[in-house]
Amino acid sequence: MLLQGSRAASLSSQLSRFATTRRHHSTLPFAQLNRPSPIPKPTGLSPLQCQRYLFGGSSQNVLARMERSANNNPGSAAAQNSLYNALLKANMPGIIIERYRSGKFASNSLSEAVYAKALQKVGSGSEQALGQGQQQQQLNPANQNLSADQLQAIGQAVAARSYGGQIGISNKNSGTGAKDTPLYVVVDESLGSSIFRWVRFFLFFGFITYFSLLLVTVFVETTGIMKNVRGSQANEAKPEHQTVRFSDVHGCDEAKDELQELVEFLSNPERFSSLGGKLPKGILLVGPPGTGKTLLARAVAGEAGVPFFYMSGSEFDEIYVGVGAKRVRELFAQARAKAPAIIFIDELDAIGAKRNERDAAYVKQTLNQLLTELDGFSQTSGVIIIAATNFPELLDKALTRPGRFDRKVDVNLPDVRGRVDILNHHMKNIQVSTEVDATVIARGTPGFSGADLENLINQAAIRASRDKKAKVGPEDFDYAKDKILMGAEARNRMLRDEDKLKTAYHEAGHALVAYFSPDAMPLYKITIVPRGVSLGTTHFLPEMDIVSKDYTEYISDIDVSMGGRAAEELIYGPDRVSSGISGVSFFLSLMLYRLLT
Repeated sequence: MLLQGSRAASLSSQLSRFATTRRHHSTLPFAQLNRPSPIPKPTGLSPLQCQRYLFGGSSQNVLARMERSANNNPGSAAAQNSLYNALLKANMPGIIIERYRSGKFASNSLSEAVYAKALQKVGSGSEQALGQGQQQQQLNPANQNLSADQLQAIGQAVAARSYGGQIGISNKNSGTGAKDTPLYVVVDESLGSSIFRWVRFFLFFGFITYFSLLLVTVFVETTGIMKNVRGSQANEAKPEHQTVRFSDVHGCDEAKDELQELVEFLSNPERFSSLGGKLPKGILLVGPPGTGKTLLARAVAGEAGVPFFYMSGSEFDEIYVGVGAKRVRELFAQARAKAPAIIFIDELDAIGAKRNERDAAYVKQTLNQLLTELDGFSQTSGVIIIAATNFPELLDKALTRPGRFDRKVDVNLPDVRGRVDILNHHMKNIQVSTEVDATVIARGTPGFSGADLENLINQAAIRASRDKKAKVGPEDFDYAKDKILMGAEARNRMLRDEDKLKTAYHEAGHALVAYFSPDAMPLYKITIVPRGVSLGTTHFLPEMDIVSKDYTEYISDIDVSMGGRAAEELIYGPDRVSSGISGVSFFLSLMLYRLLT
């Protein structure tokens, strides 16, 4: 009896600890969506028995209303039974056990049956032997045959189901916060707060990661660690010692004479500084493509025997803001360290284009840095900058003003004498027949640049090699010239006979008008073999270089251009004229524009 009494007292003390955590105003939970937190597994209960229910069968409003009715009528067993049945359907057996054991509400046999079902739901049907409430436990101590572990498991299940969380119970009589008697806390977290916590974590993690990578990138770029690891970059300017001389440059004698002063300054700077003279800080080479601007700059460095720093205008800027200005500073710093030296910037219009007030600030950083470096140069520093461009009208005025690029050197297309010199220079490297006359080829190639003439010789040498000839002959040069002027032949193209005949009439009309026009350009070659995109070609070549045209020459050229259409109208009628006139429409419009302006 004493043992049973002690067990009853222990049970009463265990259950009293649960009663202290009970809600004061309502026995219903505030929310059903609670985030489970990991706890030690309760003793004597299976995981299925310890699971927590999220939603009950009845709504919160109905349960709250029934609870108020039961609280207002504590002596009515029927009101209590209605609430117990509703709580049982809502999977809240813990609240049933708590209310029943409090002894404050009336009960009957039906209440005992519902209480027994609630005990079964929490995993121990033997708890029915405890009686009905604390008063009946004292009257019937003989039925108290549960162990302390079983009582602890029952208490854990009741508390877990009652408060929407998971807790544990100490084996000691009370929790003091010490290691052997800990205080257990139930953490109740809603779904919204859980989502917010994870979103905040990912945002904070992404923010920290982004700025960490940004700091690492800035550190690597500023310290040059990766540059030391992988060596110098491909777009970094390196000093070069040139072997090109003025004797290798042909077709631009006037430009060579102007650049000869730079060679003398770099070779003997004291000669100019002693008299107070100042050489230009920068020289701008202007001219069509392929006229030898880069070759002239290399020849200046080769004649003076100074380092040559070469960079293209497109190599300064990249996707990163500020890289262009940084490379300009590095380029001029390297040149000053190697002074006397020459800096050559090809395609200056890529970084020196005219500025606009609507442009972003980073767009103008490279040009502004270049202007600053040119202003900081001293005439006796031994560094000269040479730049080349095909479009001087696109350059910013601040870049071409005196004090930066003081001198502009025009490198024009070579004349007949210059073309002869260029042809003779390039023919030294190939086997040429004695029948080849460079003067004849030069007269037949007006408007050709030095690069075009080099390509002409190369095409002729390739054709002679393909035909297995010992030397390059005149017919090879004619073939190469026709290929450059009129395009490659397309002899395998399938054409109808009527198209060939109409093309022949069209090209014959051009030739006849040119033959009977005294001021027209001399006829060079006429063919109906398709070349490039044209079905036939009538080509004209002047006897000498043309520097100007008068009114009658423009009218003759317009007549020759319309000769093909006139021939088709005479043969086929105005309704059967072909689209061959479209091939000369652009050329005709250009001549009319020049004539009227």
